[in-house]
Amino acid sequence: MTIAIRSPARKTIFLATCLTLTTVYVGFVVRGFVADHLSKKLDLTSLQTAVRLEPENADYQYRLGNYFVQTQKAPETAIPFFRSATTLNPYDASYWMELSRTYRRQGDRDRQKDALQHTIIANPSDPDVAWDAANFYWSLGEKDKALREFRVVLENDPYLPPAAWNACWRIEPDVKALLRDVVPRNAETYSIFLDFLISRNEADAAARVWDAMVELHRPVERRYVFGYVRYLVGRRQIAEARQVWGQSANLSGLSAYQPSPQNRVVNGDFMLPVLNGGFDWTYEKSPDVSLSLDPTESHAGHPSLSIIFDSRGIEDAGIRQLIPVEPNTKYEFSAYFKTQSLEGAGGPRFVLEDQFSGTNYFASDELKDAEIWKQVDGTFSTGVDTNLLVLRVQRVPVGNAIRGKLWIADIRLTPSSGAQQQTVAGVQ
Repeated sequence: MTIAIRSPARKTIFLATCLTLTTVYVGFVVRGFVADHLSKKLDLTSLQTAVRLEPENADYQYRLGNYFVQTQKAPETAIPFFRSATTLNPYDASYWMELSRTYRRQGDRDRQKDALQHTIIANPSDPDVAWDAANFYWSLGEKDKALREFRVVLENDPYLPPAAWNACWRIEPDVKALLRDVVPRNAETYSIFLDFLISRNEADAAARVWDAMVELHRPVERRYVFGYVRYLVGRRQIAEARQVWGQSANLSGLSAYQPSPQNRVVNGDFMLPVLNGGFDWTYEKSPDVSLSLDPTESHAGHPSLSIIFDSRGIEDAGIRQLIPVEPNTKYEFSAYFKTQSLEGAGGPRFVLEDQFSGTNYFASDELKDAEIWKQVDGTFSTGVDTNLLVLRVQRVPVGNAIRGKLWIADIRLTPSSGAQQQTVAGVQ
């Protein structure tokens, strides 16, 4: 519909109305712009002016409250502004959170609790909100509410510093209850919980968490497997460590790294990358020794491990493997080696020792003077208490200078024919 404006009076009224509306609109825009600009400043006058210009803006009220708390250390002055912010926008959890914290500074627990409950309603999944709530309920002795909020923390921020795990364990040092009611059912959170329990040397609780991880049938990062195996070995729980390594075959993609009745050495043909953990090869970096897989120098179609020595004195080559074995059992060891320009008195050699007592069960001939592949082998019997050997390349004499290159390949350790056969963990 078209409205005709012909008379001068009507035109004047129309133009005046447009001008008034435009002026009002521009006034609102300018006022809003000025208030926004002032609210971003850190001085009291600017913040107060912003609130005066836009009293219905919850964020400006909140910023002014923060100024009184953080700059002037006057929580009693800040409270009315935080309350105004929550009234103007009750859906912003940060407003309620600061109001709750300000009441806490004043020691007003009743109002702190009320504001905290509003915070949770406004954002029930925020880990910062849940953290404050959990600690507040814990301080009141309300254990169930505290653990409920800690569960929110773990569900939304599993990497929170160990304080969260410490708090949960102090409130409820019952791993079964925590797994049931607090710890979210996912492999990553279970893994972090396992690490926490290991750090506290809670062996029984850690074992229960590992069982829960196995039952979950979800992938587990290898570093957690390595850490748990290392912990169990440190406690001399070799049977348990073997079981964990066997279960990790499916959980962590380690099926190719399992020992077998035909060879107790894992990755003895160096066909796989070296894991530097668990029951695969582990190594230490050293300026005196360079280690690398070398497909150009192969034996029987398998890659070799290249060891380059350039040292004035070392104890061993820095690479080793822990090998679970049975006590009172006869074993056969064999390996191949090749050298190039290896210089120094004596030479390196393979040794197999008890990981805990240091008892030497096997020492090969010195690995030197071999321009083509040579084999070293031998047999030995483990002691009545031996269940874990360490295989390493030892320098003999220890501490003497050595230079040159050594390759090793196709390393095997098997029970002798007729020896008592036992199932290797994870291998049927």
